[in-house]
Amino acid sequence: METIQHTNVQTNGVNLHVATAGPVTGPPVLLLHGFPELWYSWRSQILFLSSAGYRVIAPDLRGYGDSDAPPSSDSYTALHIVGDVVGLLDEFGIDKVLLVGHDWGALIAWYCCLFRPDRIKASVILSVQFFPRNPKMSFIEGFKAVLGDQFYMVRFQEPGKAEKEFASVDIREFFKNVMSNRDPSAPYLPGEVKFEGVPPPSLAPWLTPKDIDYYAQKFSHSGFTGGLNYYRAFDRTWELTAPWTKAEIKVPVKFIVGDLDLTYHFPGAQDYINGDAFEKDVPGLEEVIVIGDASHFINQERPVEINSHIHDFFRNFC
Repeated sequence: METIQHTNVQTNGVNLHVATAGPVTGPPVLLLHGFPELWYSWRSQILFLSSAGYRVIAPDLRGYGDSDAPPSSDSYTALHIVGDVVGLLDEFGIDKVLLVGHDWGALIAWYCCLFRPDRIKASVILSVQFFPRNPKMSFIEGFKAVLGDQFYMVRFQEPGKAEKEFASVDIREFFKNVMSNRDPSAPYLPGEVKFEGVPPPSLAPWLTPKDIDYYAQKFSHSGFTGGLNYYRAFDRTWELTAPWTKAEIKVPVKFIVGDLDLTYHFPGAQDYINGDAFEKDVPGLEEVIVIGDASHFINQERPVEINSHIHDFFRNFC
């Protein structure tokens, strides 16, 4: 980990903390994390890819960790976050990048491919499929219609409510429970929002107390509002992306999901991912990998496999 360098980049009106590693002359790879995560979620990929000769860049996205967190959810649309990505590439002097995203970082990776395909050589996207825009129903309305008022994305919409619940629980236990969870059912939050859940029997074998300490320390300092604002801006993103309705993603993409990932068990997800619709919306889709006995935080849980998949795909574009 001591080979990883840390810097701050001013771009698009925010200061972003960025972890970097590898030779500056190597093929550039940008890693985008999800919720509730940080650049640290890519620690295994950073070390592997940099040792393989890639120039690796892993930011704390706006709202997370040591990056700025604008207070308004209006500052967290996909256009804002893709703007941050483009700004990072410009600051590092990178014309085109190899892109990897997980969870919310996956959604942002899809939008990068949609908005700025000229800046993306190829992309490996983990866990979250592409969501084509339905012009008749916003994203949150769609989730609410299918999964109800208690679905976690719907419950996250009210400012301050989830934050109060996060503040009431032991933050170390929260990260231990969330990251060790292997229940693929959709997260429902009946009644008052509760995040404790049923504690897993033990810390997941791919996590260490040091990992939990790192997440807990950073989120204790930053809070969760920045990350929650991505959910609160989801419908604003839907409004602003009307010009891209029915637009296709033609950037070369490899999609990977675990068979125990909660996103793989959303209603209709498996039919979409494994059927013809995914390829129709994403003509650049070259491969779909479903990894058995793997849950949501797949790049941390199965680093050797994920590293191999990323490298095997990207070396075709170097």
